Amino acid sequence: MRSHFLLLTSAFLLTATISTIDLASANADTSPLDIVISGGRVMDPESGLDSVRNVGIRDGKIVAITENGLEGKQTINARGLAVAPGFIDLHEHGQEPRNYEFQAHDGVTTSLELERGVANVDSWYAQREGKSLINYGASVGHIPVRMAIMHDPGTFLPVGDAARRAATAEEVEQIRAAIAKGLQQGALAVGMGINYTSAASHAEIVEVFKVAAAYHASVHVHLRYAGMKEPTSGLAAIEEVIAAAASTGALLHVVHITSMGLKDTPRLIAMVEGARARGLDVTTEAYPYPAGSTAIDSAVFDPGWQEAQGITYKDLQWAQTGERLTAETFEKYRKQGGIVIIFSIPESAVREALANPTIMVASDGMPITGPKVHPRGQGTFCRVLGHYVREEKVLDLMTALRKMTLLPAQRLEKRAPVFQNKGRIRVGADADITLFNPDTVIDKATFEDPLQFSAGISYVLVNGVPVVRDGAIVSGVFPGRGARAPMSR
Repeated sequence: MRSHFLLLTSAFLLTATISTIDLASANADTSPLDIVISGGRVMDPESGLDSVRNVGIRDGKIVAITENGLEGKQTINARGLAVAPGFIDLHEHGQEPRNYEFQAHDGVTTSLELERGVANVDSWYAQREGKSLINYGASVGHIPVRMAIMHDPGTFLPVGDAARRAATAEEVEQIRAAIAKGLQQGALAVGMGINYTSAASHAEIVEVFKVAAAYHASVHVHLRYAGMKEPTSGLAAIEEVIAAAASTGALLHVVHITSMGLKDTPRLIAMVEGARARGLDVTTEAYPYPAGSTAIDSAVFDPGWQEAQGITYKDLQWAQTGERLTAETFEKYRKQGGIVIIFSIPESAVREALANPTIMVASDGMPITGPKVHPRGQGTFCRVLGHYVREEKVLDLMTALRKMTLLPAQRLEKRAPVFQNKGRIRVGADADITLFNPDTVIDKATFEDPLQFSAGISYVLVNGVPVVRDGAIVSGVFPGRGARAPMSR
């Protein structure tokens, strides 16, 4: 017995020695660091690190975090700046170069279209490869898939059969197959906007959840209803998708909970927390504004919208001109089609969602089609840091960063392991890093003048390449990569 013990001990020591040698070899790269971030306040929501450190970057990865001096080809003096993981936006519809510039100025390093999603996953990623300022990614979307199968004439959102007709059994099967194909092509999640496909039956929704569950994908859902009017309340709508998740095993993410719950937002948050407490994998997000935005010709504004949302025409702002609507202009623009801003979210709901440490921050930014769009796509993250953290003290800085970085990464990393190395400042993580001044960071985009860059973001690195330097976009660099789940074709 004693000789057996000694043999096991010797084997353990030998293994440990080999592991130590391998580790030393792995860390023995003596080539110069590409970039050193020197003397910044390094804030890592995963470990809780919040101290002055030097960060070394090589080949797009963080390779050193130390109090010791480091030398590199470039040095960024980060004294007085917070050094945080780059922000991950789970919900950004504007996936074009101009949107990416605004997002980079807002500290975002990874921009994802996960609510509406896309129909052709391969094509969507191919269009952005080698041309993107920041990282990008998409879900396969129930909305665009349904539009394609039902030949809906809408562009971004459905306005015909996909919005207002029940799918046949054959069409439901085609929808299932198309979503499965998108997941096989590496879509990060399944997107679903039931409010925009209001004729989709409960059975159709459950079928989509079943496909998501089979591929371990989260379902990012815009609920069927918003507001407080029963039986079409936000509370009833969240019950529908929690039931679908519970019965299928799918992972559920409820988008912009404040614009779904409105005055009832605390009740919807309690539903999410109750489901989580009982073992369901349910998460949610919010943006820091008292107004939403969507297409005026969508099903959201079908008859009954005023009573459901507790608003009327004067609470709608036509995005192109900034004018508030009347009954006459509402009918005019509804026929024309376009984007409207909806002032329906109580400030108390915004503050409650932001104060909750489990609710993520996501912008729901819109494509920039003119001079007047919702400011959330340009200022969400700096508005949280500047207005709600520094000025209003609704939440502390580390909690805010966690809601913008680690929590979104954790939401996706089970299906897409690439996110295991995002949302963190640690050795081995991707060098997606945002440096900002906590004393000056603030959003500049407003409802009146929305196309303004945020202030206080000094540097943004994407895969180790600066895309914002000294507060200005670096021209001619495209280090963004597609964030994608493993393909299974």
